[in-house]
Parts: sequence; C-alpha cells; structure tokens
Amino acid sequence: MSHDEPLAMTVHSLPNPGQDAGSQRRASMGRWKMLAVLLVCAAPVIASYLTYYVIRPQGQRVFGELIEPQRPMPELVAHRLDGQAIGLQSLRKQWLLVAAMPSACDTVCSQNLYLQRQMREALGKEKERVDRVWLVTDDGPVAPELLPALEQAQVLRVDAKGLAQWLQAAPGESLANHLYLVDPMGNWMMRFPAKLDIEGAGKAKRDLDRLLRASGAWDVPGR
Repeated sequence: MSHDEPLAMTVHSLPNPGQDAGSQRRASMGRWKMLAVLLVCAAPVIASYLTYYVIRPQGQRVFGELIEPQRPMPELVAHRLDGQAIGLQSLRKQWLLVAAMPSACDTVCSQNLYLQRQMREALGKEKERVDRVWLVTDDGPVAPELLPALEQAQVLRVDAKGLAQWLQAAPGESLANHLYLVDPMGNWMMRFPAKLDIEGAGKAKRDLDRLLRASGAWDVPGR
C-alpha cells in the first residue's frame, strides 16, 4: 500500500525580466563599444585608401597596376649579404619600393636599382617613409661595384619559390623586370610596368607621392 507523500513547499525564485534585459543591454553596449574602437583604429587607413582609390581627382590616373586583392607579406626568413638571418616581416611599418632579381645583375637589374634610388631621393623629406629593398633570388655573389649605391638599401637573399607565392610578374614578364610597392602594413599593393625608363619612373614617383599624401594621417617615418 503506497503512502501519500507531503507536498514539497519549496519556493523557487522567478527570473527577473528587468535584470535579464539589463544584462542584455550591457552586453550589447559592450559589443558596440568594441566595434567603435576597431573602427576608430582602422579609420585612418580606410580613409587614406579611399582617398587614393575612390575619391581621386578627375584626370589623375594610376600609372602602376593596383593589386586587388592585396597580398600580405609572407613569414619568410631572409638573409643579409653577411649571412645574418632576418624575418621579412621586420620590414613592415615602412613603404617598401622592392626589386626582386638574381645576384648576376644585368642591364635591366642595374636600371631598376638606379631608378629605385632616384625615385626615393626625388621624394625629398618624405623619403624617410620609404625603404629601398633588393630581394636577391639566388645564392650568387653581388658584384662589389654595386655595393656603394646600396648602402642605404635593404639587400636580402630570399627563397625564390617562397617569394613567388607573394610577388608575381605581369603575364609574359619575369619577376626581375618590375619594381613593386608594399604598404606599411606589409601588403603588396602595386606593380610598376616592366623595364621602367626615366619617363616611367617619373610617373611611378607621382603614384608614390599621392599614396604618401593620402597616408600622411597615420603613417610616420621609421619603424
């Protein structure tokens, strides 16, 4: 024979609608504040790129080829000419005017290195925001007569296969025939036409001028 059990009289507290709504509002406000902080941090970068790519004055055309989507710098290990290892990522936080050529520097190579130096010098006081970089794509010796002109440049040996996953030549051209522009965030964002001459270098320098002006609000010289 079963016995009736007394009813339990435990009282459970009911959820407080006002308290739950308050927690949700605070969580929502926290998310909006985080988004606002991210937008504030990104705004100068976004604004500079919009200025250059979207709101350019009529009549101004880009000489270099814009790379879309931009390609972030890989985590390659490079080596200075003395053998010291250096991460390629350490070059970030400067605009980089890059040549990628083998050590046996032919006529096109010599011309690119000369124009690379002249373009940077022509920037005047803004040149401190730009580094010249020669990425040497093999293990051969660099001719001693080239070294004096490279004293203010970054000359680094890199693995050619790894580099090819980042920088690429235009169809029908070789990697060594171009100069490449990398922004301070490490994104390859422009490729100048192959086998530049003096006139072409002047047009490439105007592209660089406009980019430096557009990024002036957030980019500063030096790393």
